[in-house]
Amino acid sequence: MKIRQLALVGGVTLALGSQFTSAASLDDVMKARGLTHKDVLAAAKTYVPTGKRDEYLAFSSGGQSGQVIVYGVPSMRILKYIGVFTPEPWQGYGFDEESKAVLAQGNIQGKSITYGDTHHPAFTETKGEYDGRYLFINDKANPRVAVIDLHDFETKQIVANPLYKSAHGGAFVTENSEYVIEAAQYPTPFENEFVPLEEFNDKYRGGVTYWKFDNKKGRIDQENSFTVELPPYSQDLSDAGKGPSHGWSFTNSFCSERYVGGIERGRPPFEAGCSAKDTDFLHMINWQKGEEVVKAGKAKKINGMNVISMETAVAENMLYLIPEPKSPHGVDVTPDGKKIIISGKLDSHTWVYSFDKLMAAIKAGNFKEKDPYGIPILNMKDTLHTQVQLGLGPLHTQMDAKPCIAFTSLYVDSMIAKWDYCEGKVLDKVSIHYNVGHLVSMEGDSVSPDGKYLISLNKLAIDRFNPVGPLHPQNHQLIDIKGDKMELLYDMPVPLGEPHYVVAIKADKLKPVIRYKSGWNSREDKRSPFKTRAGREKTVVTPGKVEVFGTTIRSHITPEIIEVTEGDEVTIHLTNLERAQDETHGFAMYGQNVNLSIEPGKTVTAKFVADKAGVYPYYCTEFCSALHLEMEGYLLVKPKGYQATEVKAQEGATYTEADYNKQVKTNIETQAVIDSVVGFITSHNYQDFPPVVALVEDATDQLGFAKEAKEKSEAAAAKKDWQNGALWANQWWQYQVKAADIGLRAKTYLEQHDAVKVK
Repeated sequence: MKIRQLALVGGVTLALGSQFTSAASLDDVMKARGLTHKDVLAAAKTYVPTGKRDEYLAFSSGGQSGQVIVYGVPSMRILKYIGVFTPEPWQGYGFDEESKAVLAQGNIQGKSITYGDTHHPAFTETKGEYDGRYLFINDKANPRVAVIDLHDFETKQIVANPLYKSAHGGAFVTENSEYVIEAAQYPTPFENEFVPLEEFNDKYRGGVTYWKFDNKKGRIDQENSFTVELPPYSQDLSDAGKGPSHGWSFTNSFCSERYVGGIERGRPPFEAGCSAKDTDFLHMINWQKGEEVVKAGKAKKINGMNVISMETAVAENMLYLIPEPKSPHGVDVTPDGKKIIISGKLDSHTWVYSFDKLMAAIKAGNFKEKDPYGIPILNMKDTLHTQVQLGLGPLHTQMDAKPCIAFTSLYVDSMIAKWDYCEGKVLDKVSIHYNVGHLVSMEGDSVSPDGKYLISLNKLAIDRFNPVGPLHPQNHQLIDIKGDKMELLYDMPVPLGEPHYVVAIKADKLKPVIRYKSGWNSREDKRSPFKTRAGREKTVVTPGKVEVFGTTIRSHITPEIIEVTEGDEVTIHLTNLERAQDETHGFAMYGQNVNLSIEPGKTVTAKFVADKAGVYPYYCTEFCSALHLEMEGYLLVKPKGYQATEVKAQEGATYTEADYNKQVKTNIETQAVIDSVVGFITSHNYQDFPPVVALVEDATDQLGFAKEAKEKSEAAAAKKDWQNGALWANQWWQYQVKAADIGLRAKTYLEQHDAVKVK
């Protein structure tokens, strides 16, 4: 194939340099960089041209960062880190009082926990389809689940499990987001008290928690959540049934040997005793029945959580065990809800269970035996659909858009296997780099996966990127799965913790806001009582306290000077008055650990004690305008008992009548430019374009401020106060410049989107 033809594959033209000139120039670049035709084709498949957007958004756990990472597919461009369990300075998360309150929801036994180990994100679902409303993410280290609102990509709630001490297996969502499933990992006593390990079998417990989700409020309802008590097997990952299996959930386990190690006690380590048996247990739980049990008052309360005991779960026919491959690390229900796929890390086979066979065995009472805790165990041969030998170290499975086609990660082999779970045969394999854990296909956990792309989440990068010290990035590799054979396209370094799982959703399912309603408390989704409007800024002083109600707008913070006394408790409320998209302001202050992010329309609060006299500058951290550096102010902390002496303020420069007249002339000329831009906008159907409507609102606000500054300038000039007259004339012009900047952005938008001229 000729190079020019290759560059046009899939309708993609590769423009190298200022324009595509000739096949020879492309040949030269390929030769100089050592690229093959396959390299160029892979680049064309992942390239998203400037100004264009990705088809999918991937939401990845951030591992030890305690965050969520958002990136586009197929470009693999990182778009955002969402602060969840860890303070995140860029977004002010954990620095303003509103987000501090969210983080405090995750306190453990009264202690502030400001780190997390995020593992498994999950979208809300409607009839098994991703609906793009909310995202859940768990913290393994401190068993917590967070709710992220995809309306604005912010964490709104954190719940801490009062029973568990770790929870790898979360978060997993039922078919209509009725519950978020979280399973315990390492067994511990449910009560927060000391119990010696010698009593492990009798008093240590596992469990699966069903966090009730209020779909109207977008919050977890802790009062109506419940936990099913389980034996001290280490429960791991879960999945919820779909369609015919709706109402059931499936949770696998490891170390069903219930072995307790202790090298320092002369015993073999945990890994020796936790992998001795040939099988572990898959837990099958009827959560709909559990809901009825709780409503009937048959659950008990432990640490405020509704708990269904094992005895009750067995008596109510809602809990069963099925043998599964040893040390499994994933359980996945197929899109049609008829099969459950499980792989064991120490078994080269992947096992496919039939839901119909499971139900038939339960109905017939075909139980092999009961475990030591009285839970019925189904016969493996009565429940299996097939076993498929995929390779060494099978872990996780994702589904394709094509019926019966799945992809499974092979950790030891460092490969992805494509296979048919209906026929039980391997179709293809591709090597990855290296030691893949999770993987994700586009909408691969839903009832209608899209296929198209697969992302391999590799644990090791080794030689794939430039060396950056002993701590290497993770490697997410993009794979094309549209054809019969898989094709590795792209390596993406992830330099933030160890991501575990990713979920990917069609970008057009997400409808995030681009600005808040004016004076909005984004964490509680309501108007802030501290909302401040332009011209109504104020400082309230009471004994020992100073409360500031301020605003930010290009290019000043109001107030610009805050005066307090040493020892005062200082509270600063700031409202971003901007209405234009992406006009965020920051607020950082020397020495007080104050760092805020104030998006358009948002109100945030910072609180601290001014415990040392001195001068503390503050400024806007977001480069918001040409006069960004001038967006500054001072906190003046006076010593106790300080007596001010009357000193006249020193002027840095003096202005004359000529200076005033020169500035006014400039302002009049600037207004002419603004009028021409306004004329263009109003002569077109700008109201059909919401981004332009917002820009027009913002520009109108700026011109209102310009009018006020103009009046102050003219009043000073009337008194022949040329100093203040010239300064206010300059401020008048600053507002004009901002209005012109916004107007030109609106004009450009209309031109680029083919606005219609109105006659």
